[in-house]
Amino acid sequence: MTTHAKQPRKAVPAVPGWVLRAAEQTDLEAMVELRARVMRPDLERLGRFDEHRVRQRLRDAFAPGHTSVVVADGSFAGCVALRPAEDGQWLEHFYLDPALQGRGLGSAVLRGLLDRTDADGDLVRLNVLQGSAAQRLYERHGFRVEHEDPVDVFMVRRPG
Repeated sequence: MTTHAKQPRKAVPAVPGWVLRAAEQTDLEAMVELRARVMRPDLERLGRFDEHRVRQRLRDAFAPGHTSVVVADGSFAGCVALRPAEDGQWLEHFYLDPALQGRGLGSAVLRGLLDRTDADGDLVRLNVLQGSAAQRLYERHGFRVEHEDPVDVFMVRRPG
């Protein structure tokens, strides 16, 4: 029988070959460029892509204390933020290099984050662009649509 203890914030990864580390100011431009690359197809589909704005939104929202960098096989692979909110946490800025998508890395990272929020009893909220494939990832991990507008789908996951 296996027992699971609460992992420290800098836990050993559940899947070999990747780890989360605390973000630093020097990571910002790599994160900004990744965001622009990952979001471009969905933003173009929605008629909302703007070269400057897609980058500036992350620059304006960057909070190193709440952001982690995903490192896979020793290289920058993505980022994710968990921002405290009045009623739980907001999952934000979860971007993975497109070359690494579809291989289980996103699920592994998300599962690790949700293990932490579950242990803390926190509700988790996020928003995803309408029609984004990422919505299926979130639904597989227990997120449910709370409300939506023409651009965004707002989702919530209760601890469990």
